[in-house]
Amino acid sequence: MSRIAAWSRRLGLALLPARCLVCSEYGENDQDLCGACRATLPWSPRACGRCALPLPAEGACPRCLRDPLPFAGCHAALVYGFPVDRLLPRFKFHADLAAGRLLSQLMFEGLRHAARPQALVPVPLHPSRLRQRGYDQALELARPLSRALALPLVADRLRRVRVTAAQSELDARARRHNVRSAFSVTPGALPAHVALVDDVMTTGATLAECAQALRRAGVARVDAWVLARALPPA
Repeated sequence: MSRIAAWSRRLGLALLPARCLVCSEYGENDQDLCGACRATLPWSPRACGRCALPLPAEGACPRCLRDPLPFAGCHAALVYGFPVDRLLPRFKFHADLAAGRLLSQLMFEGLRHAARPQALVPVPLHPSRLRQRGYDQALELARPLSRALALPLVADRLRRVRVTAAQSELDARARRHNVRSAFSVTPGALPAHVALVDDVMTTGATLAECAQALRRAGVARVDAWVLARALPPA
């Protein structure tokens, strides 16, 4: 069956060649992204090891030296800029699953050399938001990533227990207050080392609350894996 599926995929690509989701030119390497747009991708080669903030050199940023976030490390595949800032809203808010598939592929490319956890834990939506949107963007990024890296996906233990306002509309202080005590973990054993998976990190408030909930549940080490790192608001 795997050979049939592979043959069908090759045939489909031959009949319907991949098209770049940014500019509509032909895609390359079986991806919906052309070479020219790929060359503009804002990869994140140097960043703070604790919060993934882009830095001119390796090391820790001043904030993490002063007040580190409650996870062991954070890895971002990309910086939140063009063309990620075009593709992610299409996936997150407009159900463009082709954009989601491409972003997950890019996330794998950017994170495949990161220290491997024992499992991936997507940051959950509240059930009411999930009903409204129809899918959880963090889960849709984490699912193919777990397959590509052969890592278990733990998607039913971390819960968002109250509705929160959209973080993008708030400043840093309000973001921390907005997600305070918004997450819990259902009873049961968890791996000692997990990586939280989310689409974008700005201040890290949501990931921090998730990490604290997992640590209270007995997880010894929590990392954060994100598609993109945005610059925090002033």
